[in-house]
Amino acid sequence: MAIADDLKKTLTDPTPLYFAAGTADLAVQQAKKVPGLIEQLRAEAPARIEAVKNTDPKVVQEKAKEAQEAVTAKVAEVFGAIDPKKLGETAQDLALRGVGVAAEYAVRAKETYDKVAEHGEQAVRTWRGEVADEIVDIAEVVEPEPAKAQEAPAEAAAGSDADAAAEEKPAAKKPAARKSAAKKAAAEPAAEAGAEA
Repeated sequence: MAIADDLKKTLTDPTPLYFAAGTADLAVQQAKKVPGLIEQLRAEAPARIEAVKNTDPKVVQEKAKEAQEAVTAKVAEVFGAIDPKKLGETAQDLALRGVGVAAEYAVRAKETYDKVAEHGEQAVRTWRGEVADEIVDIAEVVEPEPAKAQEAPAEAAAGSDADAAAEEKPAAKKPAARKSAAKKAAAEPAAEAGAEA
């Protein structure tokens, strides 16, 4: 049973869907920034190209040689300082550090996952709100105006029962609250007594 419960819980958990929605929403937000970055690059490109054209190739070669010599010296220093006896201890220490770093990254990944899922949940709520607004707009077009809907019950009380039933059915699109049989039975004698008086 525990496996079935775990499987049911996994399949009904909306967090992965919220994570996907959050990722999509963040991607859209970042995509909206792209045109501004392109404009910035267009504005800066001529100055950068001019700076590259004006650079002396000999200066660049000298800086590259200096960097290469510095790297070579650093590598020789590191390999000269390696002690074979300490290498085993260092490897063990690095392995333990690696486990700690991996655990830290796992915690950070879970936190980031939760943040993106939360953002996705907010995005879905926003999207649902927009959809709900559209449904309300459509419902206003389909349903009659509230003034006409209120006049229909007043006319139904004055007119015949058949005409009243025909007018109320198209106007009432919303589901009516159901009354229990006991409430209906109690309400009918009270309504009849009020009508006779």
